[in-house]
Amino acid sequence: MKHNKNQITLMQYIFLIHGVQVGVGLLTLPRELAEIAGTDGWISIIIGYFLSTVAGLLIIQVMKKHPNGTILDLITHYFGKWVGKIAALVFGLYFAFLASIIFIRECLFIQFWILPQTDMFILMLLLSIPTYLIVRNNIKVIARYSQLVFFMTTWMIFFYFSPLKEAHWLHLLPVVKEGWIPIFTAVKVTIFSFIGFEIAFFLYPSLQKKQKASAGFIIANTLTLLILLTITIVIFAFFSPDEITQFKEPTISVLKIVEFKFLERVEIVFLSFYIFVISTTVLPLMYSTVFCLSQLFGAQNHSKFVGWYLLLNLVYIMFITQTFDRNDQLSKLVQPISLFLAYAFPICLLIYVSIHDRIKGRANL
Repeated sequence: MKHNKNQITLMQYIFLIHGVQVGVGLLTLPRELAEIAGTDGWISIIIGYFLSTVAGLLIIQVMKKHPNGTILDLITHYFGKWVGKIAALVFGLYFAFLASIIFIRECLFIQFWILPQTDMFILMLLLSIPTYLIVRNNIKVIARYSQLVFFMTTWMIFFYFSPLKEAHWLHLLPVVKEGWIPIFTAVKVTIFSFIGFEIAFFLYPSLQKKQKASAGFIIANTLTLLILLTITIVIFAFFSPDEITQFKEPTISVLKIVEFKFLERVEIVFLSFYIFVISTTVLPLMYSTVFCLSQLFGAQNHSKFVGWYLLLNLVYIMFITQTFDRNDQLSKLVQPISLFLAYAFPICLLIYVSIHDRIKGRANL
């Protein structure tokens, strides 16, 4: 019942899950889809949406078995203390690895597009200060931050209506031009774009109206779908199928045609605000990391782990040069783990818990 002190509303729950999903993946997703499935890649987004929705609903069904605790409490309840410690270690390392990849990616974007002469260490140090001030608090503060950022950056989607004036919709035709195999192959890319919803394992006990957890998750996932689908279709219609693959971040490059009398480099302004959007991905992942570490070591306060975690990130980039290619390689390493924890693990756990409760119920009779 310790989570009752940090309860979040349904709206905050929705924006937390949505914020974790819409991070750096949106900037490169259209190019990655075009490389595999061409302009039919938008179909892969819809398929990935349905798969992630099913996986998220399974997570919520699992958490209903132990509603007043996180996934770590549930595993400890069913498997024992030591298995619970192992689960805290696994989840902690996973979230730490994923958060670091995205955090470094955020710094790379800032360096490449906005501050090319600034050292990576300085950028990460500057970002680490507000990150520490937010993550050291409870999940309620992070939820409020995600809600604020959503309403503060919603207007950015309207920038993508301007390129439609020069769009060529024939780029999208014919539909399924190269068969279904490339489309299903590209689903793996879209599935990873929806990754992040597994923090529902840790959000569920803090949700005020737990009976609306499933509806809230569907809304959050649908919101992510609409944004990914809208921007991807705009880019597919604007660029030619071969031209998309020549841009590292077509989501930003397409904005170069947008100009105002008082402003020319709209994409720089866009990316400057998009840093806030990326932060709604990084901060919950970092919070989940230090929360798992505090559970692992039996600490009541997770704030001291935040400083150590950020310090390790600074030490890492100090000794190892960071590039987009290196970051992409690390992302590919974490993908199989993400797919297992987000999709396979909830299914296996739900089956076990259901069988366990049924057998125990019969034994009590």
